[in-house]
Amino acid sequence: MKKKIVATVMAAVLAVGALAGCEGGSKESAKVTAKVLEYDLTEEEYAFAIDQNQPELLESVNTYIAQIKSDGTFDAICEKYFGNGTPTPVVSAQEDSSKDQLLVATNAAFAPFEYMEGDNYYGVDMEIAKGLADYLGKELVIQNMDFDAVLLSVNQGKSDMSMSGLTVTDERKEIVNFTTSYYTASQRLIIRSDNTEFDGVSSAADIEAILKGKDSSVKVGVQNGTTGQFYCEGDADWGFEGFAMTTTGYKNGSLAVQDLLNGNLNYVIIDAAPAKFIAESINNLQ
Repeated sequence: MKKKIVATVMAAVLAVGALAGCEGGSKESAKVTAKVLEYDLTEEEYAFAIDQNQPELLESVNTYIAQIKSDGTFDAICEKYFGNGTPTPVVSAQEDSSKDQLLVATNAAFAPFEYMEGDNYYGVDMEIAKGLADYLGKELVIQNMDFDAVLLSVNQGKSDMSMSGLTVTDERKEIVNFTTSYYTASQRLIIRSDNTEFDGVSSAADIEAILKGKDSSVKVGVQNGTTGQFYCEGDADWGFEGFAMTTTGYKNGSLAVQDLLNGNLNYVIIDAAPAKFIAESINNLQ
């Protein structure tokens, strides 16, 4: 666990927690912590999204992915965020149409893949973006926006590509081109530590059996536009049946987990790596 990542997520949590305290929720949230169940509810592939009008960029990015996978660069980057390495800050240039730039759309609230500390960007995707820009001989411009806007930005030609922990789906392939996969991800369930209904589970199927028994009075939080939202609401293209629970969307996972601890949600479902980072960060405040 990298202290820098935890500090960044904790800063966002502190801001939300301060507001909750004004509303009288801090006493309750201090009694419990967030618990991530160690079972993968889905299996999905992350890839980068490329403007469909730039096939040469797609080819170049695929070549670069293969290169960093084979020469150890990708493993070295991952070690910084999943091991004992030290994250490297990435600085974005100002967008300037007169310069040769690589415009990368992201949602920098998804540690450990993309997040911010001050004016600097950090994360697995952001360090790959910097390396890619150098490889292409271009200046890197990072365009930070809501997650559900990143693909639209690429589709409309406002961005060259998106690097934002994107899961590959057939529906998304209709508006962008995807590179080869670089990371295998999954969704995880987060519950309050005082929740005992999952104590006997031993598989994802056990968890889903419990969730399928819930009605609309049960509330689950997700990050808007992510696999977690489609998993909970159901989507035929994704192959998800969905649940009868009421799904509430948030701009980021930290807001959802804080609402869980404040007693406004029963569960949260988000990507596994961010789930672990967010839960640890919030629990350090309890």
